[in-house]
Amino acid sequence: MTTVITGRELEEARAAALDASGWGTPFRIVQWRNACFWVLVLGLLAGAEQLVEFYQRGVGAYGTALAVGAIAFGLYTVPWVFLLRRHNRYTSLPARLFVVAFAWGVLTATFVMALHANSAAISLEGKLFGHGWIGDWGPGLTAPFTEESAKATALVLLIGLAPRLVRSPYHGLLIGAFAGLGFQIAEDVLYAYKSAVESFGADQAGAALLVVVGRSVTGLTAHALFSAVYCAGLMWLIGRGGSAHRLRGLLLVAGAMLGHGLVDCLMSMGPALGGGLGGLAALGGLVGGLVLLSVASLLLLRLTFKLALPQERRWLRDILAPEVTAGLFTQAELTAATGSRRDRRAFRRSLHGSYQRGIGKRVLTAVRRLARQLALAQGASTDDVARAREEVFRLRAGG
Repeated sequence: MTTVITGRELEEARAAALDASGWGTPFRIVQWRNACFWVLVLGLLAGAEQLVEFYQRGVGAYGTALAVGAIAFGLYTVPWVFLLRRHNRYTSLPARLFVVAFAWGVLTATFVMALHANSAAISLEGKLFGHGWIGDWGPGLTAPFTEESAKATALVLLIGLAPRLVRSPYHGLLIGAFAGLGFQIAEDVLYAYKSAVESFGADQAGAALLVVVGRSVTGLTAHALFSAVYCAGLMWLIGRGGSAHRLRGLLLVAGAMLGHGLVDCLMSMGPALGGGLGGLAALGGLVGGLVLLSVASLLLLRLTFKLALPQERRWLRDILAPEVTAGLFTQAELTAATGSRRDRRAFRRSLHGSYQRGIGKRVLTAVRRLARQLALAQGASTDDVARAREEVFRLRAGG
């Protein structure tokens, strides 16, 4: 027996999806009566002050390395931002929210929290276990706790600033990725600066560029990745992704910390490798271990995406489903616009000729724009919604 879903039921499902997902909820940074706003302001100001204090003592002597690192890693940030924004197509999280997360990662998580926490923890561990132990194991056993916690405060702060907007593990994944990216860029610039300090200012540009190349390669599976997994897990752990999945959240948080720790342990062993054949063999083992860890980290990120995305897609389908009933576009187009890469590929294969495929791609983009306008209007038929519908209709009619 086929169940017939009425238009009223579809509209009710749309309203429920808009309420549950936070789609269309505005985000205001300035909230005078919200304590989280003042924490944000004070945290960013403190981070900026600490950054200036950290670099001003050596900027005259090592300014070249600092400039090379800042420019190179600034450019390195651009493709990361485009990549992460592309994954925001299933949500309506505004850009300002990601800017806050990134800035908090650069300034507060790095210079106010992690630098001081790492120094204090490693100093204490050195007294307990000795400096030799610290050289091999200190970073790997300290950073996963101090740095992942520091980056995750961006997510906690944004939940306080936008509780109706930051609702799901996928939101946590994106926010965590931007906070982690900010932390990663700040740390990379710091390493470029330190390379000049350690070489007493000799060939500053060359030393900084070596750091840029090395950190750019290893950065593919670094702070942005681990923070994304950690924050997605944290959302499940605190019950914002459904209380039934708290164990899943705990495992993802632990997995991100474990991956971070193993990478840092291997990296700290690199300088200790000796020369000769034995040193080369050890170096080969180190590289092999890092490659395996990178693959495992990417698989962990892929698993996190796979677990978090279905909820976003269901919300998006529910928001758009009444438009299919109204005849604006087809069920196949809805599936492609809200589905996976495989769904979009199947939709494109169903079209004949490059021209039709180009039209089809623009239709899917217009459908997603319509979803955003519907969310902003909370399902009402405003002028912006009408224009978005007209654009879908025009493209489907042949462009």
